Amino acid sequence: MMEKVRVRFAPSPTGALHIGGAHTALFNWLWARRMGGRFVLRIEDTDRQRSTKEFERTILAGMNWLGLDWDEGPDCGGDYGPYRQSERLEIYRRHAEALVEKGLAYREGEAIVHHVPQDQTVRFDDMVYGPIEIKSETIKDTVLIKSDGMPTYNFAVVVDDYTMDINYVIRGEDHIINTPKQILLYEALGWKLPRFAHLPMILGEDKKKLSKRQGATSVYDYRDLGYIPEGIFNFLALLGWSAGENREIFDREEATSLFDLRQVAKRKAVFDMKKLGFVNQEHLKRLAPSRKLALVEPFWKALSVDASPFDETYLLRSLDLLEGRGQTLEEMARYSDFFLSFEPVKARYDGGDLDETLKVRLRPFFEALTTTERWDHDSMAERARLWAAEEGLKLKDLAMPLRWALTGRKVSPGIFEVAVHLGREEVRRRLRHYGLLSL
Repeated sequence: MMEKVRVRFAPSPTGALHIGGAHTALFNWLWARRMGGRFVLRIEDTDRQRSTKEFERTILAGMNWLGLDWDEGPDCGGDYGPYRQSERLEIYRRHAEALVEKGLAYREGEAIVHHVPQDQTVRFDDMVYGPIEIKSETIKDTVLIKSDGMPTYNFAVVVDDYTMDINYVIRGEDHIINTPKQILLYEALGWKLPRFAHLPMILGEDKKKLSKRQGATSVYDYRDLGYIPEGIFNFLALLGWSAGENREIFDREEATSLFDLRQVAKRKAVFDMKKLGFVNQEHLKRLAPSRKLALVEPFWKALSVDASPFDETYLLRSLDLLEGRGQTLEEMARYSDFFLSFEPVKARYDGGDLDETLKVRLRPFFEALTTTERWDHDSMAERARLWAAEEGLKLKDLAMPLRWALTGRKVSPGIFEVAVHLGREEVRRRLRHYGLLSL
């Protein structure tokens, strides 16, 4: 009978959930869900100076936002608790004292230190990087319990992983250097080793360590920029792993069914903001209209655009007319602001390119367009085509002034569709403002 997979994500509550941590959590979650195992959340809060309950709440909220639910943890309990290191101090002390009694550790004042054996070769087979070995003489004696009674990282993580029955340790490649020290502690304690899998480092687009300017920030910052959890989840899964067959867009159920830890790449992953935008946009397109509207509304509000005078049907159609434009909720709100208010249009476009000669030439067209009996796209488009042909103009000579007057933008959804949606009176109001209709 196969051993049930148990993995853990063990953040320190010294800050919010950042992209690197979210990436590690996601790969642990995928492996647990793929294998029908358990995903454990453990809080490593032994840094008394920097750890706070508020950061812990923020980390849990960030994971919930991404949809990375856990089976055991500080908030929901489980059979292997406590799940905060600060509540496990007696467990660390007991195992450290056991090593002292065996002669494998010694006291140094109030501290307890592991005596690292010499002339040994420490070997492990990493699921990503393959066989790794190091000579034990290159490892210094390891402090287990500090003089203040707190465990060191390398000791606490070994005790926690073993006593919580963690059998797959999945973490960033920066921890490879710690693994030999931890293996020696497993051996000293007489414990079975877990399988190790170290995930490739995430680099910025400049191929250097991820900086705040290039993605190393809180997942909540991405939420506030208008990215959605489905998009962030999909993008993070692509950093170091491939779903195969050039498949880049998938939901969490598809990712779970396809994920294999043994297929994680060794090469460092690049945090490509353009790729993130593309992935997020594809997931925005998949959203149910009502949910998309609910997510966009706060961004309209942030832009000081009031959606309250409009009914749901009008607002849904406003977003539908974008036809997939906008890689974030913020962009969708910005690209559709002219449907809700004329103020942002006036702020963007002052009509300075419209001289009086041009206005005089265009007014008869706009008068005819806005008084036509049928207020629909086809009628408008046909009238514009005929007028342009009669006046020796190109269609864009009519459409562009209309586009600027209605949207304040050079690029927009189909301008006759925009006009139909805004309504006859609103279109006339905007054209009059720019002198394109007689008062």
